[in-house]
Amino acid sequence: MSDTNFPPPSAPTPNPEPTPAAHQQAAQQPLPAPMAPQFVETKKHGFARGFGRGIGFGLGLGAMLLVTSLATLILMVTSLATMTPTASGTATTNLNTIWGSGTGKLRAINVSGAILSDASDGALLTAGSYGNEIAQEIDGLGADDASGLILLVNTPGGSIGGSRAISDAVERYQERTGQKVLVHVTSMSASGGVYATATADEIISDHGTLIGSIGVIFGPFTQYDGVVGTTGNILESGVTTTGGITQEYLSAGKGKDFGNPYRPMTDEERANYTAGLEVEYDNFVEHVSSHRGIPAETIVNELGAFMFDPETAQAKGLVDGVMGRDEFFRHAAEQAGLDPDDTRVEAVRAPTAWESLLGATRTFGQAPAVEQGAGIVPAVSKAFCGGGQPLVFAGEVASVCG
Repeated sequence: MSDTNFPPPSAPTPNPEPTPAAHQQAAQQPLPAPMAPQFVETKKHGFARGFGRGIGFGLGLGAMLLVTSLATLILMVTSLATMTPTASGTATTNLNTIWGSGTGKLRAINVSGAILSDASDGALLTAGSYGNEIAQEIDGLGADDASGLILLVNTPGGSIGGSRAISDAVERYQERTGQKVLVHVTSMSASGGVYATATADEIISDHGTLIGSIGVIFGPFTQYDGVVGTTGNILESGVTTTGGITQEYLSAGKGKDFGNPYRPMTDEERANYTAGLEVEYDNFVEHVSSHRGIPAETIVNELGAFMFDPETAQAKGLVDGVMGRDEFFRHAAEQAGLDPDDTRVEAVRAPTAWESLLGATRTFGQAPAVEQGAGIVPAVSKAFCGGGQPLVFAGEVASVCG
């Protein structure tokens, strides 16, 4: 027997007894379900999930459409509240800041282009202003709406009625609110422009403007002397005469018909219409004289219907100073008792794209230019452009009437 020592055989490792926790874990394991029931249950859950997602998407889309519709409705109602139907199309009345920022407010109104009384005066080839609408806007202002009123003027004049309507509304505003009205002229304030702004507290001219032309004009009146035939074809149209064609303006105010190359009219016609012009001219002279403090004799004999540069206009009392636009706005704020650095100037703005879709065609108070294009005949007013009424207008009426 060998003396080699072998290690004793290892004792068999007993199987560990399962712990109570292990029994519990094993008990919680679900038994595999049969294949067919498992397949049916999976289909039910997938359909439910898809159906639920579809319902959720639909409800979300519906809610989004509802919110969008409500927002559109609110926007539409808000926009319609700032639009006014008029005889010449719907106009916007909403405001926009055109200068400055802050808590102080001044209201600005544009008086630009030829001044018409209202839409009954017709349309022009260039944009203009409706005097009665501007007067209506001024009359709607109270002392709480702004601390003062500004008229931004660039006009060759226009109708007597439209010009006087603006001037009278300025007086009513001053009496109603106790606030000042200041005017800033750029480029031109002629004839009806002087008439419309004479009642303002201050008239300030921009650099390089023309101011004046206090006079009334009526016409032109056309005469065909000795008509022998008319022509008309696609190339030309006209009248053939033996004595030529003449045009005549009646005017009051020295130099008012300057530049008119035509002339005759009977003595009776001349006396009849000139008498009416003299009445309107005297009213114009008295209006400017009383509100600007210029003697009527000076207006008739010296100023006449001439136009003046800013410095000369100031020397003659037609304006009170010469300032650029920014300097003028700051001056206007100070005159209203405001801090220019804490003041904004607001004016009615042009229609937005959305407002145009709702029917807005122009800014309230502004006369739109006549539509032009292929096949469109401009419907220019015969009353204003055809010599049907006396005008306080400087220059050729053809410049706005065509």
